[in-house]
Amino acid sequence: MNALSPERAAVLRRRIRMIVAATIAYNVVEAIIALVAGQIASSSALFGFGLDSSVEVLSAAAVAWQFSGPEPQRRERTAMRLIAISFFGLAAIVTVESVRALLGYAEAETSMPGIILAAVSLIIMPVVSYLERRAGRELGSASAVSDSRQTLICAYLSAVLLGGLLVNAAWGWSWADPVAALVIAALAFREGLSAWRGDACCASSGRVFAKDDEDACQDACCAESR
Repeated sequence: MNALSPERAAVLRRRIRMIVAATIAYNVVEAIIALVAGQIASSSALFGFGLDSSVEVLSAAAVAWQFSGPEPQRRERTAMRLIAISFFGLAAIVTVESVRALLGYAEAETSMPGIILAAVSLIIMPVVSYLERRAGRELGSASAVSDSRQTLICAYLSAVLLGGLLVNAAWGWSWADPVAALVIAALAFREGLSAWRGDACCASSGRVFAKDDEDACQDACCAESR
């Protein structure tokens, strides 16, 4: 892998800072809307989605903190641990809310604001995830790549939430959303373990590597975090 020039590295760092700043701002607004709409509609899935957005702010804030310093690589390990904790928190929140929904603690009503919010997030989050993952991989930042996975999981949750709200509105199948959300929770927990070990660089890129290529990618992308 060719070494980046200082100018290119500076551009990528600025790009990542802009992406995480936008992610934090969006997730704050998303959390407020989801929490209020979830309360009004008695929707545990929508309320859980709002809590998830709050957790995502922690992940993005960890990357923002890392790249706010003159030598981001020195903060890589700490940022990865914070991101891992946010993954575990996401998994715990989604699991608890899904179990509560399955046990019938709340009979969710139709929520048009929730449907619109989920649809908008489903469009925006994959784009943000792609941009951050691309910049993070080129820069060699495991934390940026891992945070992009956090954002992608938000897109999965948006799809699950949207499907659940629509199905519940159309046929009253309130169990569909929490069952699918439990699968997302398992994925979040797995990504949390990956981030904690510091190997999110290659594992989260979505590519399939031969063993030698994977080792090379791991060494190039994550060496500075160890």
